[in-house]
Amino acid sequence: MKSLPVYSLRDFRKFSQQDAFYASPLKIHVRNHDFTNKPHKHDFFVFALFISGKGTHEIDFKKYTVQPGSLFLMRPGQMHNWDLSPDCDGYIFFHTRNFYDEGFTLERLNDYPFYASLYSSPLILLKGKPYAAIRGFLKEITEEYQKNERLKHQKLHALVNLVYIEVTRLHKFAEEPGKESYLNKLKTFEDLIDRHFKELKSARDYAALMHISEKHLNRISKTTLRKTSTELISERVILEAKRMLIHAGLNVTEIAYKLGFKDNSYFNRFFKKHCGETPLGFLNKYKNE
Repeated sequence: MKSLPVYSLRDFRKFSQQDAFYASPLKIHVRNHDFTNKPHKHDFFVFALFISGKGTHEIDFKKYTVQPGSLFLMRPGQMHNWDLSPDCDGYIFFHTRNFYDEGFTLERLNDYPFYASLYSSPLILLKGKPYAAIRGFLKEITEEYQKNERLKHQKLHALVNLVYIEVTRLHKFAEEPGKESYLNKLKTFEDLIDRHFKELKSARDYAALMHISEKHLNRISKTTLRKTSTELISERVILEAKRMLIHAGLNVTEIAYKLGFKDNSYFNRFFKKHCGETPLGFLNKYKNE
């Protein structure tokens, strides 16, 4: 099996070398880039709002329903593909981390709750005034992107900033006091998991790396995401295992070894405990869907 493609902004039409941004009406984007119907990854941030049509959007092996008002926010490295009805439309924009972080604002992308955690839901369903406001900003972003006016980059950055502020006001994290400092620690925890999940699978090990107690690390995880620290570690391992099963062309024994399991049988038990089926069972089911 071929490895999963990873697309950069240069793979999309109307990309300009002097910027790190792309915007398009969703219907035109889908029509011009039919390769996005198949599983793939990006090395940039994705923001997509549907205003008509229906379908499904699969992100990291979880399927989400597409309907008017569906807003999807994805980080670099997430696997996704969609199956959309012909009448689907809306707005989509991409940008690199540097596009935003070099925009001369105090905020950074990781400061926003929807990008702060890999375990935040990538879907927000918009309604009422927030839907109208964000839709209006996206229309203006798309129109500005198609022009070649003075200070275009600055205006696009300002409009994206306004969109992110509106979405932050809708996000649960923004309404719960005391979570801001926990989110910073959660970012650190997730970064450590991403770097060490193949060799470290105990919450105690990560707590030691963060110089906090295992109990406190668990409190951070449960307060911010309603999951234990052990669940977060396991979910990252399972996600990588699924990616390898589908796209790496490796057998179960090879995957178990690459993920740091001592033997194949332990990996099979671990996978079945968290997924309810064996690795081969998952693979066969995924191929036949």
